[in-house]
Amino acid sequence: QVQLVESGGGLVQAGGSLRVSCAASGRTSSDYTMAWFRQAPGKEREFVAAITWSGGRIEYADSVKGRFTLSRDNAKNTVDLQLNSLEPEDTAVYRCAARPPKYGDISLPREYDYWGQGTQVTVSS
Repeated sequence: QVQLVESGGGLVQAGGSLRVSCAASGRTSSDYTMAWFRQAPGKEREFVAAITWSGGRIEYADSVKGRFTLSRDNAKNTVDLQLNSLEPEDTAVYRCAARPPKYGDISLPREYDYWGQGTQVTVSS
């Protein structure tokens, strides 16, 4: 089992920045892919970014490229998502997810086995 706990988030004005973090514990592996998804009220869960734990391969959704930055700290088993130039459309619950190495599209929620509870990000206009 893998436990994921998010922190950070909050309320910020448009154009501002926030940082959300995900701490992993339990049976974590250096090969696990970690990702962030978000879900706004009335909308489907949306892929934000993903990073392979050891390889450093990073993918971003087109909607956040150039504004969000994903990083990891293997020693601390944490994954951080820096959110810059925030827009009201970024308002959502941001959830961390983890999956062991396997074939599949890492941008799809169904590919992930473990999920955190989520942290709210609200961007005011």
